[in-house]
Amino acid sequence: MASDRWEPAVFKSRVDAVLHRFTAREADQFAAIDPLLAPVAEQLEETVADGKRLRAAFCYWGWRAVGQPDSDALVRAAASMELVHAAAVVHDDLIDDSPLRHGRPTAHIALRGAVRRRPRADAAARSLAMLVGDLLMALAGQLFATSGLPAAYLARARPLWSVMARELIAGECLEILRTGAGPDTTASLKVIRYKTAKYTVEQPLLIGGALAGAGAQLREGYSAYGLPLGEAFQLRDDLLGLFGDPERTGKANTDDVRGHRPTALLAETWRLADHEDRERLRVLLGRRRAEADALDTVREMMRRLKAPDRIEDMIGARVREALGALHELDVPALASSALTALAQSAADRLS
Repeated sequence: MASDRWEPAVFKSRVDAVLHRFTAREADQFAAIDPLLAPVAEQLEETVADGKRLRAAFCYWGWRAVGQPDSDALVRAAASMELVHAAAVVHDDLIDDSPLRHGRPTAHIALRGAVRRRPRADAAARSLAMLVGDLLMALAGQLFATSGLPAAYLARARPLWSVMARELIAGECLEILRTGAGPDTTASLKVIRYKTAKYTVEQPLLIGGALAGAGAQLREGYSAYGLPLGEAFQLRDDLLGLFGDPERTGKANTDDVRGHRPTALLAETWRLADHEDRERLRVLLGRRRAEADALDTVREMMRRLKAPDRIEDMIGARVREALGALHELDVPALASSALTALAQSAADRLS
């Protein structure tokens, strides 16, 4: 990372190494309590087996943009953002009853094998998955606190953790409370902002900046860049959820329709639809078993109404807003270049 250009693959390898060592050690200690815990311990490691490590990267560049040098201790602190994400993913998959993540069974599905002979096995597996998510969030704080950065640096950033948790959970709660309600684009964008945008881009940047001693003006610039970019990231995710290739996304593409989730894509489809199309959507949305023909009908309607084009426009506008804010910041050229590249990779992706 001491080179004069941003090398995402090299950074990802560094973060992967931190996460895999840390979770392997924690999983061993957890399983040592009782052999019955082995399947749960295995899920701790599975949750961090894959990932783009975008959140760690934004934390890293929140540090570097202040003018701080590369630091292995900072990489460990940044890796804790990925444990926050892993916790959020386990809980989100559980809430949404999603069967796949990265092409593998989600935690609550994988853990069925550990309780298959127990009464109410599915409920027991879901309970175990919930506890895996809880433990991951606790371990995120532990990795951050033991990263090796000076205590005074950690103290500057620690208050942001409660903000990040509050906003993330608020967003998840809002999604649950709005699921099945009348589609509303403004409300959907609020869910996106709190459930995903803030903890994906803005909060990691702010935490990295706080660790480095960023001033108020730079912190404001981080938010001006991070919020629209985080929204663009999730809007892309919504498009990929229905129109992406499951082989690339590693997720089932029935989830949003089956769950009648409050996505901006569905809200825009509803806004653009006439009475007849809305009646068809009422029938199709929220089916527990979303057949292929129902999904195809929803996709065809969306394309006909040009709802995906509208979401693409929203993504493009947010990326331009983010990059405009970035270019107003007085940061080192390497940091500006890296944050520009990260903006493109977050918003323009296939998985």
